[in-house]
Amino acid sequence: MKTDHEQGRGVIERYREFLPISDSTPVVSLGEGDTPLVYSARLSARVGRGCKVFVKNEGVNPTGSFKDRGMTVAVSKALEGKARALICASTGNTSASAAAYAARAVIPCVVILPAGKIASGKLVQAFACGAKIVPIKGNFDDALRIVRELGERNDFAIVNSINPDRIAGQKTAAFEIVDALGDAPDFHLLPLGNAGNMTAYWTGYREYHARERSTKLPAMIGFQATGAAPIFHGKIIEEPETIASAIRIGNPASWKQARVAIDESSGAVDVVSDEEIVGAQMWLAQNEGVFVEPASAATIAGLFKCCDSKEAACSFQKIPEASRIVCTVTGHGLKDPDVIMRQMGDLKPVDANGREVLHAIGL
Repeated sequence: MKTDHEQGRGVIERYREFLPISDSTPVVSLGEGDTPLVYSARLSARVGRGCKVFVKNEGVNPTGSFKDRGMTVAVSKALEGKARALICASTGNTSASAAAYAARAVIPCVVILPAGKIASGKLVQAFACGAKIVPIKGNFDDALRIVRELGERNDFAIVNSINPDRIAGQKTAAFEIVDALGDAPDFHLLPLGNAGNMTAYWTGYREYHARERSTKLPAMIGFQATGAAPIFHGKIIEEPETIASAIRIGNPASWKQARVAIDESSGAVDVVSDEEIVGAQMWLAQNEGVFVEPASAATIAGLFKCCDSKEAACSFQKIPEASRIVCTVTGHGLKDPDVIMRQMGDLKPVDANGREVLHAIGL
């Protein structure tokens, strides 16, 4: 059983020796990390061959996404550097996380968003936490360009994943996986948007391996949406489009680093359609009770593609028996519920008696 001191202590306290933190760094934490690594019997059966699939559920972080891991380090270092305000471009999760950690640190936060392209759950979080929100007539890549420009001023600390402190914090998820499994998995699957998470996980796995905390390194497999797949196609997508708003990015900031991670790990990158993403989102909720946002479901859609298609870049048709596979799901479903709500439609009330209720459920 964890002691009161250990509960909610955050990734900086758990992995300080691996992070750019000194005794003089003012630690800003909301108790992030230590997220569940859930064994999935049904996903394991889908893969077959005695393989075991685990879901790393990052949606249970304080603001509902993996961004909190990096934000605790980035904001702590920003305070150490005497920053006067935080600034970020966002498709939603970064803004929610930055705003929450800024509130915790009592420092202003500016969020630049592509107008009309942010899930309501994420926008509400940023607003509730007091961020100054500036929507622009453009996409995420335009927003990040502006943030880079403003970051040259002394006023702002950029807390996007172009900040290495963000990547440093996010790599702790790889540490947790190795700690839980006793070694690195054989394959690690995750969605690819701005590609910072791919970079971070690979960094974490390599650091643990170098310290002999693990005996091997996993193959890193990333999935992009068909309409927003610059890394897969090897070219910038000027007008990226997908229902998975968190990965609706046409020019990823960590493109080069993610490509290195994929190549060094003998991994792969592939694409999944919006239809496949929604199907996987529903499947995971109905079969495992894990409700994730569409971008997260790209991982599960990708796993299905690897299992079912010989044409997939990461076909599992010939993987070794008893392989261990980790699928990262990056954000909670309540962050971006609009797609599911449209499928749900209008729920019509019935008369308040048992007979009507039985009729409504088909009995």
